[in-house]
Amino acid sequence: MTQPKATLCLWFDSEAEAAARFYAATFPDSHMGRVHRAPGDYPSGKAGDVLTVEFTICGLPCLGLNGGPAFPQTEAFSLQIATEDQAETDRLWDAIVGNGGRESACGWCKDRWGMNWQITPRTLTEALAAGGAEAARAFAAMMDMTRIDVAAIDAARRG
Repeated sequence: MTQPKATLCLWFDSEAEAAARFYAATFPDSHMGRVHRAPGDYPSGKAGDVLTVEFTICGLPCLGLNGGPAFPQTEAFSLQIATEDQAETDRLWDAIVGNGGRESACGWCKDRWGMNWQITPRTLTEALAAGGAEAARAFAAMMDMTRIDVAAIDAARRG
C-alpha cells in the first residue's frame, strides 16, 4: 500500500481501531488499512498496544492515533459527509447517534469517540451556494433542525 502524500491524522484516547472499523463499515468508499502496534512503551500505552490505524473514510485517507486523553476532540474540527437524499442522511445519522453518539444542531452530531460529523444533504449545500433569497430561506430552515430534513430544505428553497 502506497502512503498518500497527505493523510488526515485523527487523535483518539485509546479506541482508534474500533472507531476505524465503525467508519469503514458505515461510510461508502471506506475501508480499514493496516494496524500498527507500539514498538515500546509510550505515555498512554504499552509495547504491543495499537498505536496507529490506517483507514479511509469516503475516499479520504486517515490515520487514527491512540494518543491518550491529552487532546480530546472538539467542535473546531469535523468531517462533513455529503448525502444524496433523506434515506442516506437518516442511515448515517442513525449509525452515528445510535452507536453511542449524540445529536447536535444544524446537521451536526458527535460519535461515541468524540469525533464531530456534519451529515449534510447536497440539496442544502446547493441552496447555500445559490445565494440570495433561496440561500437565506434554506439557512433559516436549517437553523431549527438537528438532523437535516431534506423535504423541509427543498420546500424552503422553493419559497
